[in-house]
Amino acid sequence: MMAGIKKGTLVHVVKEKLEGSLEAKASDVRLPSYLFDSKGEVLDLNDEYALVQFYVPTPNIWFRLDQLEEAK
Repeated sequence: MMAGIKKGTLVHVVKEKLEGSLEAKASDVRLPSYLFDSKGEVLDLNDEYALVQFYVPTPNIWFRLDQLEEAK
């Protein structure tokens, strides 16, 4: 698990790491801008993934930990 990211941490998605990833290829190729322009809160974690809630009316999303960075 990446140091610094835990439940309750505010994060940003790293666009360069999400684009072209297996996870991005498994969904719509048009990634919404709120993923990169807003903060999300980590709700749950496992060994490789974090469940992130954004403050827009959308479902929560699982991201690989390396695709996230702590928001400042």
